[in-house]
Amino acid sequence: MVNAWIAGGPALLSKRKAAEVYPFLEAFIAHKEAQIAEMEQVIDRYEKKRQIEERSYQAMSAFRRMFAGKKPDHHLAVEYIHYVKKPMEQIRQLRLEVDQARSILTESDPSDLVSVSDELAKQISS
Repeated sequence: MVNAWIAGGPALLSKRKAAEVYPFLEAFIAHKEAQIAEMEQVIDRYEKKRQIEERSYQAMSAFRRMFAGKKPDHHLAVEYIHYVKKPMEQIRQLRLEVDQARSILTESDPSDLVSVSDELAKQISS
């Protein structure tokens, strides 16, 4: 079974026993899940910060709001894209990779051959 994330596209492929790839896949899954959790924390921190800023602005009197600097809407949109939208796309991609790795772990027999890129084969060998 050749998976795009393992194969690395048009790179040279080699066949490895699934039993050799299992420990790497387990470490890979743990690493990707840690990355996902970290990105979700960044998103949560940004959203909490925005809520606090909005509440403090709304709590001001009308006179103070006239002199307070509020970020223009297009700046807020750019921040949202940078801090929320792009990380969510990355999280979606990481979850797909994790799902593919888990499917290899569950579907393949330890004696099966799995196609891996040369780069991955070097990492497994060392």
